[in-house]
Amino acid sequence: MDRAAIIAQCSLFNGLNEEDVLMLAAACETKQVGRGEVIFLEGVAAVGFYVVATGQVKIYKSNAEGREKILHIFGPGESFAEVPVFHGDPYPASAMAMKASEVLCFPRARFVEIIEQHPSLSMNMLANFAQKLRRFSMQIENLALREVPARLASHLIYLSESQKRTDAVTLRVPKGQLANLLGTTPETLSRVLGRLEESGVIRSEGKAIALLDWPKLRELAG
Repeated sequence: MDRAAIIAQCSLFNGLNEEDVLMLAAACETKQVGRGEVIFLEGVAAVGFYVVATGQVKIYKSNAEGREKILHIFGPGESFAEVPVFHGDPYPASAMAMKASEVLCFPRARFVEIIEQHPSLSMNMLANFAQKLRRFSMQIENLALREVPARLASHLIYLSESQKRTDAVTLRVPKGQLANLLGTTPETLSRVLGRLEESGVIRSEGKAIALLDWPKLRELAG
């Protein structure tokens, strides 16, 4: 795995020159995690943050009864757990590999040194934090104020933007886990998908979702 190539593709490090990218590549560690393997648990002291090189990682919270709520799902080139690195508190949620994955780990102490030596890097991180905060705010709004069809429509639009496609998107997770992410049940999600297909808004074939009626999709998303 080419660490520098992964770092150069990560939005957290947009705009860095080759020298800075190579410096970051030398500062991180590669970790391989199997499917279902926990990367860190909620409440554990934050030792660093991560960038997904290959595979997929979910950020989640669970209760004493074992019920789980997925908060975010990250794929190649995306970073997670950056905030605890700066404020020094424990990880606020847990992280687990959804499939066999490789992640780059940036140790907290070393990365803070790099930030102090290269203040311009902090501007990239602020922009990345703002984008994630916007996504998290939208997720809270969807769960609190919108019905399942609106949540699904909003998620499909988000996938379209992130995958840079307007004709179709590919779901990043199985529909059962998508239901968890959207705060509903698999049965309800299946019914909503069926109704959207019947009305000609989408066409669903496994993880592939064709986007057929953009005006209606945007109307549903609000």
